[in-house]
Amino acid sequence: MQEALRFQPVDAEPVDHADIVVKSRHLRRVTDNAARGLSLTIRGLRKAFGDNEVLRGIDLHIPSGQFVAIVGRSGCGKSTLLRLIAGLDAPTAGSIAFGEEPRAQDVRVMFQEPRLLPWARVLSNVEVGLGRERSSADAQARAERALVEVGLGDKRAQWPSVLSGGQKQRVALARALVSQPRVLAFDEPLGALDALTRISMQQLLERVWRDQGFTAILVTHDVAEAVALADRVLVIEDGRIAEDVTIDLPRPRRRGSAELAALEGEILKHLLEGSEDTL
Repeated sequence: MQEALRFQPVDAEPVDHADIVVKSRHLRRVTDNAARGLSLTIRGLRKAFGDNEVLRGIDLHIPSGQFVAIVGRSGCGKSTLLRLIAGLDAPTAGSIAFGEEPRAQDVRVMFQEPRLLPWARVLSNVEVGLGRERSSADAQARAERALVEVGLGDKRAQWPSVLSGGQKQRVALARALVSQPRVLAFDEPLGALDALTRISMQQLLERVWRDQGFTAILVTHDVAEAVALADRVLVIEDGRIAEDVTIDLPRPRRRGSAELAALEGEILKHLLEGSEDTL
Protein backbone atom coordinates (compact mmCIF):
# COMPACT_ATOMS: atom_id res chain seq x y z
CA MET A 1 0.00 0.00 0.00
CA GLN A 2 2.86 2.39 0.81
CA GLU A 3 4.34 1.78 -2.62
CA ALA A 4 1.01 2.57 -4.28
CA LEU A 5 0.74 5.89 -2.39
CA ARG A 6 4.27 7.10 -3.08
CA PHE A 7 4.30 10.54 -4.71
CA GLN A 8 5.85 11.12 -8.11
CA PRO A 9 9.22 12.93 -7.93
CA VAL A 10 9.27 16.50 -9.23
CA ASP A 11 11.75 15.69 -12.01
CA ALA A 12 9.87 12.60 -13.21
CA GLU A 13 8.37 12.45 -16.68
CA PRO A 14 5.05 14.35 -16.64
CA VAL A 15 1.85 12.37 -16.71
CA ASP A 16 0.08 12.42 -20.07
CA HIS A 17 -3.48 12.99 -18.92
CA ALA A 18 -4.83 12.76 -22.46
CA ASP A 19 -3.28 9.31 -22.78
CA ILE A 20 -4.85 8.27 -19.47
CA VAL A 21 -8.27 9.40 -20.70
CA VAL A 22 -7.87 7.46 -23.97
CA LYS A 23 -6.79 4.29 -22.16
CA SER A 24 -9.58 4.57 -19.58
CA ARG A 25 -12.15 4.91 -22.38
CA HIS A 26 -10.63 1.86 -24.07
CA LEU A 27 -10.88 -0.17 -20.85
CA ARG A 28 -14.46 0.95 -20.30
CA ARG A 29 -15.44 -0.14 -23.82
CA VAL A 30 -13.77 -3.52 -23.24
CA THR A 31 -15.83 -3.93 -20.04
CA ASP A 32 -19.04 -2.88 -21.81
CA ASN A 33 -18.36 -5.30 -24.66
CA ALA A 34 -17.78 -8.13 -22.21
CA ALA A 35 -21.30 -7.56 -20.84
CA ARG A 36 -22.84 -7.78 -24.34
CA GLY A 37 -20.76 -10.31 -26.26
CA LEU A 38 -20.60 -14.06 -25.84
CA SER A 39 -17.43 -15.93 -24.87
CA LEU A 40 -16.19 -18.81 -26.99
CA THR A 41 -14.18 -21.87 -25.93
CA ILE A 42 -12.78 -24.42 -28.40
CA ARG A 43 -11.16 -27.68 -27.33
CA GLY A 44 -9.37 -30.19 -29.57
CA LEU A 45 -11.17 -29.01 -32.71
CA ARG A 46 -10.48 -31.05 -35.83
CA LYS A 47 -12.04 -30.99 -39.29
CA ALA A 48 -11.31 -33.36 -42.16
CA PHE A 49 -12.73 -33.58 -45.65
CA GLY A 50 -12.06 -37.17 -46.58
CA ASP A 51 -8.31 -37.75 -46.18
CA ASN A 52 -7.60 -34.01 -46.07
CA GLU A 53 -7.33 -32.88 -42.44
CA VAL A 54 -7.81 -29.11 -42.54
CA LEU A 55 -7.87 -28.37 -38.80
CA ARG A 56 -5.58 -30.44 -36.62
CA GLY A 57 -6.43 -29.71 -33.02
CA ILE A 58 -7.45 -26.12 -32.23
CA ASP A 59 -7.58 -25.03 -28.59
CA LEU A 60 -8.81 -21.48 -28.15
CA HIS A 61 -10.66 -19.23 -25.72
CA ILE A 62 -12.10 -15.89 -26.81
CA PRO A 63 -13.42 -13.70 -23.98
CA SER A 64 -16.80 -12.07 -24.46
CA GLY A 65 -16.67 -8.82 -26.39
CA GLN A 66 -13.18 -9.36 -27.82
CA PHE A 67 -12.33 -8.54 -31.45
CA VAL A 68 -10.22 -11.37 -32.88
CA ALA A 69 -8.70 -11.46 -36.37
CA ILE A 70 -7.57 -14.71 -38.01
CA VAL A 71 -4.90 -14.59 -40.72
CA GLY A 72 -2.96 -17.18 -42.67
CA ARG A 73 -2.08 -18.36 -46.14
CA SER A 74 -4.77 -19.71 -48.49
CA GLY A 75 -5.80 -23.22 -47.51
CA CYS A 76 -4.54 -22.98 -43.93
CA GLY A 77 -8.01 -23.60 -42.46
CA LYS A 78 -9.06 -20.14 -41.29
CA SER A 79 -12.37 -20.03 -43.19
CA THR A 80 -13.10 -23.61 -42.14
CA LEU A 81 -12.61 -22.56 -38.52
CA LEU A 82 -15.02 -19.67 -39.00
CA ARG A 83 -17.67 -21.92 -40.56
CA LEU A 84 -17.41 -24.33 -37.63
CA ILE A 85 -17.79 -21.46 -35.16
CA ALA A 86 -20.86 -20.24 -37.06
CA GLY A 87 -22.39 -23.71 -37.08
CA LEU A 88 -22.34 -23.92 -40.89
CA ASP A 89 -20.24 -27.12 -40.75
CA ALA A 90 -19.87 -29.86 -38.15
CA PRO A 91 -16.47 -30.68 -36.63
CA THR A 92 -14.84 -34.07 -37.10
CA ALA A 93 -13.73 -34.00 -33.47
CA GLY A 94 -13.54 -31.58 -30.56
CA SER A 95 -16.00 -29.11 -29.09
CA ILE A 96 -17.12 -25.48 -29.42
CA ALA A 97 -18.95 -23.85 -26.51
CA PHE A 98 -20.51 -20.38 -26.37
CA GLY A 99 -20.67 -19.07 -22.83
CA GLU A 100 -22.30 -21.91 -20.92
CA GLU A 101 -23.97 -23.37 -24.00
CA PRO A 102 -22.59 -26.26 -26.14
CA ARG A 103 -24.07 -24.84 -29.36
CA ALA A 104 -24.05 -21.60 -31.34
CA GLN A 105 -26.44 -18.97 -30.05
CA ASP A 106 -26.90 -15.44 -31.38
CA VAL A 107 -24.18 -15.97 -34.00
CA ARG A 108 -24.34 -14.24 -37.40
CA VAL A 109 -21.98 -14.32 -40.40
CA MET A 110 -21.05 -11.64 -42.92
CA PHE A 111 -19.50 -13.09 -46.08
CA GLN A 112 -17.26 -11.60 -48.77
CA GLU A 113 -20.23 -11.49 -51.17
CA PRO A 114 -23.19 -9.38 -49.98
CA ARG A 115 -25.65 -12.15 -50.99
CA LEU A 116 -28.55 -9.72 -51.30
CA LEU A 117 -31.88 -10.79 -52.75
CA PRO A 118 -32.11 -8.96 -56.10
CA TRP A 119 -35.94 -9.05 -56.11
CA ALA A 120 -36.23 -7.40 -52.68
CA ARG A 121 -35.65 -3.76 -51.79
CA VAL A 122 -32.92 -2.78 -49.34
CA LEU A 123 -35.20 -2.65 -46.28
CA SER A 124 -36.61 -6.09 -47.02
CA ASN A 125 -33.09 -7.49 -47.44
CA VAL A 126 -32.24 -6.26 -43.95
CA GLU A 127 -35.44 -7.73 -42.51
CA VAL A 128 -34.29 -11.16 -43.73
CA GLY A 129 -31.70 -11.06 -40.92
CA LEU A 130 -34.51 -11.22 -38.36
CA GLY A 131 -35.37 -14.79 -39.34
CA ARG A 132 -38.51 -15.92 -37.53
CA GLU A 133 -38.86 -12.50 -35.93
CA ARG A 134 -39.47 -10.97 -39.35
CA SER A 135 -43.22 -11.18 -38.75
CA SER A 136 -43.02 -9.24 -35.48
CA ALA A 137 -44.70 -5.84 -35.21
CA ASP A 138 -41.41 -3.96 -34.84
CA ALA A 139 -39.50 -5.78 -37.61
CA GLN A 140 -39.56 -2.84 -40.01
CA ALA A 141 -38.50 -0.37 -37.32
CA ARG A 142 -35.59 -2.60 -36.31
CA ALA A 143 -34.47 -2.93 -39.93
CA GLU A 144 -34.65 0.84 -40.38
CA ARG A 145 -32.53 1.38 -37.26
CA ALA A 146 -29.93 -1.07 -38.58
CA LEU A 147 -29.77 0.82 -41.89
CA VAL A 148 -29.29 4.11 -40.05
CA GLU A 149 -26.51 2.45 -38.03
CA VAL A 150 -24.57 1.70 -41.23
CA GLY A 151 -25.34 5.07 -42.82
CA LEU A 152 -27.91 3.90 -45.37
CA GLY A 153 -31.16 5.15 -43.90
CA ASP A 154 -31.94 6.99 -47.15
CA LYS A 155 -31.49 3.83 -49.27
CA ARG A 156 -34.29 1.79 -47.67
CA ALA A 157 -36.47 1.76 -50.81
CA GLN A 158 -33.67 1.18 -53.33
CA TRP A 159 -33.07 -2.02 -55.28
CA PRO A 160 -29.71 -3.77 -54.67
CA SER A 161 -28.79 -3.42 -58.36
CA VAL A 162 -28.37 0.36 -58.07
CA LEU A 163 -26.03 0.23 -55.06
CA SER A 164 -22.24 0.42 -55.16
CA GLY A 165 -20.11 -2.45 -53.86
CA GLY A 166 -19.50 -0.69 -50.58
CA GLN A 167 -23.19 0.10 -50.13
CA LYS A 168 -24.13 -3.53 -50.76
CA GLN A 169 -21.73 -4.61 -48.03
CA ARG A 170 -23.25 -2.04 -45.68
CA VAL A 171 -26.66 -3.57 -46.35
CA ALA A 172 -25.19 -7.01 -45.63
CA LEU A 173 -23.76 -5.65 -42.38
CA ALA A 174 -27.13 -4.15 -41.41
CA ARG A 175 -28.74 -7.53 -42.12
CA ALA A 176 -26.23 -9.18 -39.76
CA LEU A 177 -26.71 -6.53 -37.06
CA VAL A 178 -30.52 -6.30 -37.10
CA SER A 179 -30.97 -9.33 -34.83
CA GLN A 180 -28.43 -7.89 -32.35
CA PRO A 181 -26.06 -10.89 -32.43
CA ARG A 182 -23.75 -11.60 -29.53
CA VAL A 183 -21.14 -13.10 -31.87
CA LEU A 184 -20.53 -11.73 -35.37
CA ALA A 185 -18.21 -13.63 -37.71
CA PHE A 186 -16.71 -11.91 -40.76
CA ASP A 187 -15.39 -14.04 -43.63
CA GLU A 188 -13.26 -11.69 -45.77
CA PRO A 189 -16.15 -9.19 -46.01
CA LEU A 190 -14.02 -6.38 -47.46
CA GLY A 191 -11.81 -8.34 -49.83
CA ALA A 192 -13.55 -7.22 -53.04
CA LEU A 193 -13.67 -3.50 -52.22
CA ASP A 194 -11.36 -0.77 -53.50
CA ALA A 195 -8.78 0.64 -51.08
CA LEU A 196 -10.63 3.79 -49.96
CA THR A 197 -13.99 2.02 -49.58
CA ARG A 198 -12.24 -0.72 -47.64
CA ILE A 199 -10.78 1.75 -45.13
CA SER A 200 -14.20 3.36 -44.71
CA MET A 201 -15.78 -0.05 -44.10
CA GLN A 202 -13.06 -0.96 -41.60
CA GLN A 203 -13.90 2.16 -39.63
CA LEU A 204 -17.59 1.27 -39.78
CA LEU A 205 -16.95 -2.28 -38.53
CA GLU A 206 -14.94 -0.94 -35.62
CA ARG A 207 -17.60 1.62 -34.74
CA VAL A 208 -20.53 -0.82 -34.70
CA TRP A 209 -18.45 -3.31 -32.69
CA ARG A 210 -17.68 -0.63 -30.11
CA ASP A 211 -21.30 0.55 -30.04
CA GLN A 212 -22.98 -2.86 -29.85
CA GLY A 213 -20.38 -4.86 -27.94
CA PHE A 214 -20.66 -8.21 -29.75
CA THR A 215 -17.76 -10.66 -29.91
CA ALA A 216 -16.15 -10.19 -33.34
CA ILE A 217 -14.21 -12.83 -35.29
CA LEU A 218 -12.68 -11.61 -38.56
CA VAL A 219 -11.02 -13.80 -41.19
CA THR A 220 -8.83 -11.73 -43.49
CA HIS A 221 -5.80 -11.96 -45.79
CA ASP A 222 -4.96 -8.33 -45.00
CA VAL A 223 -2.56 -8.21 -42.04
CA ALA A 224 -2.78 -4.39 -41.88
CA GLU A 225 -6.55 -4.71 -41.54
CA ALA A 226 -6.14 -7.30 -38.79
CA VAL A 227 -3.84 -5.19 -36.61
CA ALA A 228 -5.90 -2.04 -37.19
CA LEU A 229 -9.16 -3.64 -36.04
CA ALA A 230 -8.42 -6.48 -33.66
CA ASP A 231 -7.57 -6.85 -29.98
CA ARG A 232 -5.81 -10.08 -30.92
CA VAL A 233 -4.51 -11.68 -34.12
CA LEU A 234 -4.33 -15.46 -34.56
CA VAL A 235 -2.00 -16.86 -37.21
CA ILE A 236 -3.22 -20.22 -38.56
CA GLU A 237 -0.64 -22.51 -40.12
CA ASP A 238 -1.18 -26.10 -41.25
CA GLY A 239 -4.46 -26.31 -39.38
CA ARG A 240 -3.07 -25.11 -36.05
CA ILE A 241 -2.66 -21.79 -34.22
CA ALA A 242 0.98 -20.89 -34.84
CA GLU A 243 0.92 -17.39 -33.28
CA ASP A 244 -1.39 -15.55 -30.91
CA VAL A 245 -0.52 -11.84 -30.99
CA THR A 246 -2.10 -9.31 -28.61
CA ILE A 247 -2.71 -5.85 -30.11
CA ASP A 248 -2.50 -3.78 -26.95
CA LEU A 249 -3.00 -0.34 -28.49
CA PRO A 250 -5.69 2.21 -27.59
CA ARG A 251 -8.47 3.07 -30.02
CA PRO A 252 -9.04 4.78 -32.35
CA ARG A 253 -5.81 3.59 -33.97
CA ARG A 254 -3.84 5.69 -36.41
CA ARG A 255 -3.22 3.68 -39.56
CA GLY A 256 0.38 3.91 -40.68
CA SER A 257 1.69 4.47 -37.14
CA ALA A 258 5.02 2.97 -36.12
CA GLU A 259 3.34 0.74 -33.52
CA LEU A 260 0.92 -0.80 -35.99
CA ALA A 261 3.66 -1.16 -38.62
CA ALA A 262 5.86 -3.05 -36.14
CA LEU A 263 3.09 -5.50 -35.28
CA GLU A 264 2.20 -5.96 -38.94
CA GLY A 265 5.85 -6.64 -39.74
CA GLU A 266 6.09 -9.24 -36.97
CA ILE A 267 3.07 -11.15 -38.27
CA LEU A 268 4.11 -10.87 -41.93
CA LYS A 269 7.56 -12.15 -41.06
CA HIS A 270 6.07 -15.28 -39.55
CA LEU A 271 3.76 -15.80 -42.54
CA LEU A 272 6.58 -15.35 -45.05
CA GLU A 273 8.94 -17.63 -43.14
CA GLY A 274 6.23 -20.27 -43.06
CA SER A 275 5.72 -19.84 -46.80
CA GLU A 276 9.43 -20.40 -47.46
CA ASP A 277 9.35 -23.60 -45.40
CA THR A 278 6.75 -25.07 -47.75
CA LEU A 279 8.71 -24.37 -50.92
